[in-house]
Amino acid sequence: MSGTFAFDGRTIDFRPGQSLGAALWSAGEKALRTTRGEGLPRGVFCGIGVCHDCLVVVDGVPDQRACLTPAAPGMVVRTQHGAEAPPRAADPVAGSERDEPVAAQSITTDVVVIGGGPAGMSAAVGACSDGARVVVLDAEARLGGQYWRHGPQGVEPHRHRAEDWRLLHEAFTGAAAIGLLEHRAGHRVWRIEPEPATSATDHGIVVHAVDGGGVMPDGLDERPVTVRATAMVIATGAHDRVLPFPGWDLPGVLSAGGAQALLEEHGVPAGRRVVVAGTGPFLLSLASGLIRAGAEVVGLYEAGDGRGWARRWRTATAVPHVLGEAAQYAAVLARSRVPVRPRHAVVAARGRDRLEAVEVARLTRHGQVVPGSSRWVRCDALATGWGFVPRLDLAQQAGCTVGVSHTVGAAAAVAVVSDAEGRTGVPGVFVAGEVGGVGGSLLAEVTGRLAGAAAAAFARGVPSAPDGTDLARRRRLAAFAAAMHAAHPVPSGWAEAVTPATIVCRCEEVDAETLHTAVTELGATDPRTAKLLTRCGMGWCQGRICGEGVARLVGAATGTRPDPTPDSRPVASPVRLASLVDSSDES
Repeated sequence: MSGTFAFDGRTIDFRPGQSLGAALWSAGEKALRTTRGEGLPRGVFCGIGVCHDCLVVVDGVPDQRACLTPAAPGMVVRTQHGAEAPPRAADPVAGSERDEPVAAQSITTDVVVIGGGPAGMSAAVGACSDGARVVVLDAEARLGGQYWRHGPQGVEPHRHRAEDWRLLHEAFTGAAAIGLLEHRAGHRVWRIEPEPATSATDHGIVVHAVDGGGVMPDGLDERPVTVRATAMVIATGAHDRVLPFPGWDLPGVLSAGGAQALLEEHGVPAGRRVVVAGTGPFLLSLASGLIRAGAEVVGLYEAGDGRGWARRWRTATAVPHVLGEAAQYAAVLARSRVPVRPRHAVVAARGRDRLEAVEVARLTRHGQVVPGSSRWVRCDALATGWGFVPRLDLAQQAGCTVGVSHTVGAAAAVAVVSDAEGRTGVPGVFVAGEVGGVGGSLLAEVTGRLAGAAAAAFARGVPSAPDGTDLARRRRLAAFAAAMHAAHPVPSGWAEAVTPATIVCRCEEVDAETLHTAVTELGATDPRTAKLLTRCGMGWCQGRICGEGVARLVGAATGTRPDPTPDSRPVASPVRLASLVDSSDES
């Protein structure tokens, strides 16, 4: 459905399937709210509902995430100024208290899978292949997750491994057609109650979700759903790792994944002149996609220099498919004469009420900024990312142990501790994909198949019999992922760009000086204490965006967790980083 809606009195056109955020961005409206403290402009940043920076007021109701809210004809949308209270009139659409709580819809199954991306889909198919009944709870409206995004008007994924998508989707829908699998789209999980099973058929795991499409009689748009299962596979994926620098909160600055979401799902390039910066192979994919969409990529600034891959060439060549994709992306950049600058980083952004330029600096081989090397590059959009971090909320809530990822070698990344089949320390709870270690879609699929089959065996009360080919493929892909992380670390000097006035926690507007004071004067020795003293990580995103930066800055100030480099291991346990993230919200 296409049409128009009003934004601050202006008429905005939208295309079928577009979100409010995408339509507004396409129309040049990048500032969507002002902050509660300083009244600073904010806009779309993560693009997937994690950061809450794109909150707007829709038909009188505040706190609506523009990046997730579908545009509809006749909507009246306006900028959200600070913290706005919801309407209290007796309007059932706005919300009124119920006299009696609404009973949740109850579902019982063998295996419940949380997440509908490559890992979740593969886990569901793997479990069904062993005869288990499966329910998939997916917060998204369509299958595929962040990797296999459907394009505008619901066009099926075509950029990334389209044939693999087709085969997996056919297997998934085939299992649904014979009644083994039930796909619940638009279901956000907010609570997990794992209870030890007393028998193979005991449905001891209880998952609480809300159905965003289940309109209640009183007009409220979320229906409670409870799923009881014998086994569970958590496949909640990952989101961008982002780190603070002066100006990173300006409208026009996006996470790399946010720019990808705008482009692939909504057909909206991040800007006319775009800078892509950070580290990791994902930057190549994003930059080539922007070029194909007609944007001018004025520079790709990669903090690494490629030497890490040179030392790991045997591992790299073991996965030729990925190398082939990277070569294709690089060819697109070369044909468009995009300046690709290794060992460079964006250290600041500036603009009045939106991004106008970024400051780029050269880095030494050890990751420090070379004095006097910085220059300003004019642009209207910046896509920045330092890789990805797992979405651990629900896994932590289920009682899973968090530790160093098995896929990242010496890099300081966290993940759920699990074995080769995704089995965690909690009986009946398995993980698949990025939750067990960020490693890309190929690894996500194979870990999904292994976890799904193991979960089905647990539900039947029989020993699992993992496929030998999948185990070997998992080892090879995990080794590749470890090499990738080691070759693309966060540069050790990244914090040099952080000034005292730099916002670190976007939600609560906590700056670096406040965080430093909490350590040096108030005695904070870890991220959790800093959180209690400064409110960093206590806002809308619950530490998902600022958690990494806060943990690294606190560690640097206390000397307990220095920035990792390719040749050193972090001293402190990364569980402390994960503890900053509140596990009470949905995935």
